[in-house]
Amino acid sequence: MLESHALSNSGGVQLGSCGLRRGDEGERSAAGPRQQWRVTPIPKELRINDRIFAPRVRVIRDGEQLGVMTVPEALRLADEANLDLVEVAATSDPPVVRIMDYGKFKYEQAKRERDSRRGSRQVQLREVRMKVKIDDHDIDFKARTTKKLLEAGDKVKVSVMFRAREITHPEVGRELLEHFYDLVKDTGTRDRPPQMEGRFMSMLLEPVKKAPGKASDAAPAEAEAVAGGR
Repeated sequence: MLESHALSNSGGVQLGSCGLRRGDEGERSAAGPRQQWRVTPIPKELRINDRIFAPRVRVIRDGEQLGVMTVPEALRLADEANLDLVEVAATSDPPVVRIMDYGKFKYEQAKRERDSRRGSRQVQLREVRMKVKIDDHDIDFKARTTKKLLEAGDKVKVSVMFRAREITHPEVGRELLEHFYDLVKDTGTRDRPPQMEGRFMSMLLEPVKKAPGKASDAAPAEAEAVAGGR
């Protein structure tokens, strides 16, 4: 028997700073006199061109360090190349700026974020149930089903149901769950060991964690390399 429950995927949630705006952005609650305002996200933006206020900056272009100079000097170089001056490491001393096509950078950044969201999915909690008296064929079938669910990224609750006086021998259910885990441990790990839940003994399996991929952001990564190599 398979059952599905929704779980929250914390790995897929992105948290950002937020602000409160009045006027057109605000929404007054109709429930009472107390005002409640809609929370609107404040986008993370890099300072560019004449919005850069540091007196001196370290300039890079196409991976090459052009040295430390005043902002007007750096802006002149960017204007000559018909590009933008972008502050990519504001906390460095001096701040690091990059001469680049900011519009193209924002487009590529948005594309990476869209691709990342497209690859995310909500984790489901599935349940596979067995009886104490189950033959090897049924165990193999349920193990294959569990493997498919784990490979799809879901968690699986594996339960053994006790009937009548079977509950007086919980060790039989534990041995069955241990045998079942041996069949699927190449695709899942135990998030919770076997334990009694009423007339059921259950264990919780989760997918084998894969090594996280290295996400890179061209401008900040390059700026960190420059700042670290001074």
